[in-house]
Amino acid sequence: MTGPASAFKITRVRLRHYRSIAACDVRLGKLGLLVGPNGSGKSNFLDSMRLTSDALDTTLDHALRDRGGIAEVRRRSTGHPTHFRIELNFATADQTGSYSFQIAAVKGGDFRVSHEDCVVRPAMFGGEDSFYRVRDGELVASSEAFMPAVSDDRLYLVSASSVGPFRMVFDGLRAITVYSINPDVMRGLQKPDSGEILRRDGSNAASVLERLRREAPMSKERIEDYLRLVVPGIDGVDRVSLDSWEALEFRQDTAGSSRPWSFRGSSMSDGTLRALGVLLALFSTSRSASTIGIEEPEAALHPAAAGVLLDALRDASEQRQVLVTSHSPDLLDDVSVTTNELVAVRLVDGGTHLARPDLAGREALADSLFTAGELLRADQLLPELPETQQMSLSDV
Repeated sequence: MTGPASAFKITRVRLRHYRSIAACDVRLGKLGLLVGPNGSGKSNFLDSMRLTSDALDTTLDHALRDRGGIAEVRRRSTGHPTHFRIELNFATADQTGSYSFQIAAVKGGDFRVSHEDCVVRPAMFGGEDSFYRVRDGELVASSEAFMPAVSDDRLYLVSASSVGPFRMVFDGLRAITVYSINPDVMRGLQKPDSGEILRRDGSNAASVLERLRREAPMSKERIEDYLRLVVPGIDGVDRVSLDSWEALEFRQDTAGSSRPWSFRGSSMSDGTLRALGVLLALFSTSRSASTIGIEEPEAALHPAAAGVLLDALRDASEQRQVLVTSHSPDLLDDVSVTTNELVAVRLVDGGTHLARPDLAGREALADSLFTAGELLRADQLLPELPETQQMSLSDV
């Protein structure tokens, strides 16, 4: 299958004072593996993109309150920063550009948008850039003759999306989804919905499967093919209707029977349900192909399934950018994992550091001395840091 021309990906992320991250500058490809111990801050990196998406899809106030308010989002440190900043570089087949905003705290737990910038550049040489700059509630510069009014408590991109050049940016960033699949909610009864978008926890998996059965049977077949490899014995999965509810129903090969037996999702293991949720996240999209993040996709899976899971991640990344967090050496044991796909994450002196693997790790991988998984087992998959921080990292 050929990836859509409209595929939107994040090529670079720069953060400042975002949760546990004092500052970072990370370049990303079509597949990004954020690897580090539990509690190192991998999820905070993905959450910066999710907050951007949430703020555009709902409101900035809702996105911040959903995280406990700006005091829980801006980094806590002895320097007492009063703001946080997110900058995302992006690319499509036709355009590149960047979008950034800075949120400042106001007394009483309120906030304001102190800076917001957007630049869209045509991929073809000779085209003119489209841009705007907002400072403290005022539009100070724009390439466009007519632009909507500004509000200092909302992201201006929501309003600016009505102006042609910025619509692509709004759609692409708004469609970013970060999944944290929850087998418990997939196991129970589910309220039917359109199945257009898999919810973050997988709680509408049955509706998504039904939509795929009707509208994209080849995608459903691909999901089931991978599921059979990840969970041997599974023959397929469908939605079953139960009055005004619905549930997952798996078909499983059973010794002595010529036909698979059916089992409700309530009877299936966490690993099976989680695998289905991850595969739906990878292959079920009906929105524009924007970036997706998946938290610990290998959780609850048998180590032998890690290779199949990596194949699925790579397969999906041909259609849309895939970013995952992991602390599993098994997922990284494949010799095909490259330094360009890896982002090493460590918590050093109370702050999260993210970067490509350090020189020793890059050389070990380039010379095929170790796999990334072996480096992780030996606690040697470390981010490249400024020299002043190398001693702290070696003591972690």
